Amino acid sequence: MTDHAQSAPRPDGTALALIEAGVALFGRQGFAATSTREIAAKAGANVASIAYYFGSKNGLREACAREFIHRVGGVMADPPQLPDLSPQQAAEVLRRTIRKMVGFVLGSDAARDLVAFALREITEETEAADIIYRDLIMPTHARICALWGLASGQPAESEAVRLRVFSFIGQVLYFRLAGPVVTRRMGWQGYGPEAVDQVADVIVGNFNAMLRETEGN
Repeated sequence: MTDHAQSAPRPDGTALALIEAGVALFGRQGFAATSTREIAAKAGANVASIAYYFGSKNGLREACAREFIHRVGGVMADPPQLPDLSPQQAAEVLRRTIRKMVGFVLGSDAARDLVAFALREITEETEAADIIYRDLIMPTHARICALWGLASGQPAESEAVRLRVFSFIGQVLYFRLAGPVVTRRMGWQGYGPEAVDQVADVIVGNFNAMLRETEGN
């Protein structure tokens, strides 16, 4: 996350309730199809509170983007300094990162609305998407690429590395987006702890296979 995102004051009370309602409704229905009255009703607030806290409906949308960055960025944060890591240590940090991603995206009920909101904004290429890209996607992806570069010996910003990183992020998101299909086919009652661990094991296994492939080149 950027310093700007980290320094932004945390919302609470009515403001946070409005953000959570906005995330859920914008993600489910889209920005244009969601009225301020719907948002206020879901948050248990007065419709005028949106203008009071955020200035406008669009201001609320941007606050929703910052909330997404805060929650996902908190999951992705990892303290080790990259230059101090051996290839084996970098690979282990990547495995932990994958497991944290899976645990948050599949194991958290809140993640369902957050992911739906972010993907809709990104697909529609909105200003909120620009905020998410600038303050979360770009720095997080670059850090993961740097770890992959250390682990594999490949240039961190090469096309091959950037695409590989997107590939395992995409696997995690697929299990959230296709959750009803996956759980139905697997005979699971949602993503319980055991199911989350199984998904994480598969994605980590795919990562290990990709890493072995690059090590052989």
